[in-house]
Amino acid sequence: MSATPFDAQTPTYAARVHESFARQGAMQTLGARLGLVAPGVVDIELDWAPGLTQQHGFLHAGMVATALDSACGYAGLTLMAEDAAVLSVEFKINLLAPARGERFRMEGRVLKPGRTITFCEGRAYALKGMQEKLVATMACTLMAVTGRENIRN
Repeated sequence: MSATPFDAQTPTYAARVHESFARQGAMQTLGARLGLVAPGVVDIELDWAPGLTQQHGFLHAGMVATALDSACGYAGLTLMAEDAAVLSVEFKINLLAPARGERFRMEGRVLKPGRTITFCEGRAYALKGMQEKLVATMACTLMAVTGRENIRN
């Protein structure tokens, strides 16, 4: 997917994403790492591991959804105000092919940012050698949350 043409509201957007990602236990459990981080754009990468699979050895759909949700959420966060945190309010995933690969790239892209609601698209790719295959897509709606002491990014 191509990069989005949006400008970050704050120059610290990349540091915010990296700091928040480092605190996210789910991404640590997956062994995920941040790839590309730009305004409206975040890629999350992870390697195939036996503990992340379903019974046929494919990356489990729940793992794909989890990483795509985070990629979309962080893409949205790059465009939010400094005092905003991000929460997903809805997503739909389409599983297009078995997630079979050596590693995976989950791409989150903002399609329409907003002050409160942001809409993103995600794509998951399975990578093996130099080949990549689209295995899932996601439509994700995010909410910017402000003024809540227990929710921060």
